[in-house]
This record gives sequence, structure tokens and C-alpha cells, in this order.
Amino acid sequence: MMSSRFDYHFRVQLHDIDAAGVVFFSHTLRHAHDAYEAFMAEMGFSLHDLIEAKQGLPLVHSEADYLRPMRHGDAVEIRLQVERLGDSSFTIAYQFFDSQGGKLARVRTTHVMLDLSNGSSMPLSEELRKSLAAYLE
Repeated sequence: MMSSRFDYHFRVQLHDIDAAGVVFFSHTLRHAHDAYEAFMAEMGFSLHDLIEAKQGLPLVHSEADYLRPMRHGDAVEIRLQVERLGDSSFTIAYQFFDSQGGKLARVRTTHVMLDLSNGSSMPLSEELRKSLAAYLE
């Protein structure tokens, strides 16, 4: 089965940069999360609806590698794929590229399906599992 990739685009804004004129490190994770929310919405999963159903997909791990600086006004593409799909969790890999295709950063996030009524992990729904599997590397 051929895997799909979800692409997300943004432009670096003034509020993203630090005193050195480059994207502040934590904003890279914020942009990854923006891509994650757009990805979930594209698959038909509203994070708001999950919360209403007393379910959540909190981040339990994140990591980032910063390869080249991102500066104000830069156009950035995030290429998102599911790297791992477990029983109750999944890991997403995000690769950040500039407009010429140069790699800027790599981010990984791991999310776990949580029953918000008792705080324990629970299996991913079959619908979510099937949707995520289409983007598995």
C-alpha cells in the first residue's frame, strides 16, 4: 500500500522570531501542532468533538532537530506522515522545508488516546486507526 503525506504551509511571522531574528525554538513545535490539527481536520476528526466525547489525544513525547534557521517572511512547507501506529498511541513525523526544498527542521510527536473521564489510555478507534494508517510511512 502506498502511503500518503499531508502537506501544510505557513509563512514565518514577526511574532515567530526571537532577538536573533530566527524562529524561536518552541514556535517550531507550535507550527507542527498547527499542522497536526489541520491533518486531523482533513481526516474528519475534530479535536473539539473528541473532547466533547470525553476523549483526548494529548502529546506524551515531542522532539525536534533544528537544521537551518527560519527567518521572518520565509515560506515553509511541513510534510507530515504517521511514523508509528500502536494500540493506543501514534507518532507523527514532521519535516519542515523551505521554498527551494531545503530541509529546515524535523519534529516528532507521540499522542496517546485518553479516556478523559478517568485519565487512562484507551485503544484508538477503528475509524481513527484506518485514517492514520493511510499516512503510515
